[in-house]
Amino acid sequence: MSSFTPTDHTLMAQALRLAERGLFTTQPNPRVGCVIAHGDTVVGEGFHPRAGEPHAEVFALRAAGERARGATAYVTLEPCAHHGRTPPCADALVAAGVARVVVAAEDPFPQVAGRGIGKLRDAGIAVELGLIREAARELNVGFFSRIERGRPWVRVKLAMSLDGRTALANGASKWITGEAARADVQRWRARSSAILAGSGTVLADDPRLTARIGAPFAPPLRVVLDRSLRTPAGSHVLDGSAPTLLLHAEGAVVPAHLQNVDLAPVPAADGGLDLSAALALLAARGCNEVHVEAGPTLCGALLAAGLADELLLYVAPMLLGDSARPLLHLPTLQDMGARWNLRVQDQRMLGQDLRLRLRPARD
Repeated sequence: MSSFTPTDHTLMAQALRLAERGLFTTQPNPRVGCVIAHGDTVVGEGFHPRAGEPHAEVFALRAAGERARGATAYVTLEPCAHHGRTPPCADALVAAGVARVVVAAEDPFPQVAGRGIGKLRDAGIAVELGLIREAARELNVGFFSRIERGRPWVRVKLAMSLDGRTALANGASKWITGEAARADVQRWRARSSAILAGSGTVLADDPRLTARIGAPFAPPLRVVLDRSLRTPAGSHVLDGSAPTLLLHAEGAVVPAHLQNVDLAPVPAADGGLDLSAALALLAARGCNEVHVEAGPTLCGALLAAGLADELLLYVAPMLLGDSARPLLHLPTLQDMGARWNLRVQDQRMLGQDLRLRLRPARD
């Protein structure tokens, strides 16, 4: 592997910060940033704002102009090599006469997947790979999941008391967490391609499943797993404020009030819907990150099936008692060796609440 200089690290970190500016807007495309420099002198920079608009390299090259010739381009994702909604960025870098391109992460998209790097090298440009690769992949964890695994990255949001309860026995749960935690949830919603819930949650809580933040974002798709199409007329998820998709069992009778709603059948499994098939369907629709806000049955089923990639757990400093509702419904274990081990990705205080971001600990 190449020996990267401190300047290389600094400028790639700057490119990553630029890429983050597309956190809420680029889907289904990845978030990408680009910096063009001579040594430590930056002559151009840019990021990809949204699908259909120019990519990061194009904005950076426009800013650099003739100063791009002989420069180094730092790009957080391999430059594209195909004609999609925009021309190939690899061709633009070649035409601009850059001398070197440093790429954080290779693009697994089949129409790119090494071809962008190949075009650059065929043109005599020095290409170096892997600088801050893990951070670049983490920024686009959903994009890589969709392309490499054929399903979105699934993030399950949960809120509980110190004794692991999510609501009183009568279902009352507003509010377990404080304002800072609830505002944080809105940002996680906004960065997602879809917000998913079960029909039980829709019937019990009538949630809006929308994001509310003070920055531009692409409204996430609202997805309801509704096996028998029980979502009632007048539900907030049918209010037209954001796109909505109801996933139902094959052969389900469509009531009159759902005739014009986006519906899709999913195979049945274990008395419900096949969760893997549902996620594959969302991936085929371009969903990168799916944010789940559901009850203990659906959340537990996703975790037990190995389909929950991340738990976003908010812990409030309160106690709700033994009769309150549990965090998850999980299969009964016979020995400790079968337990679900998690590792802490990060932890943060939000007002009086603790947020834990957890991922399955895979050996």
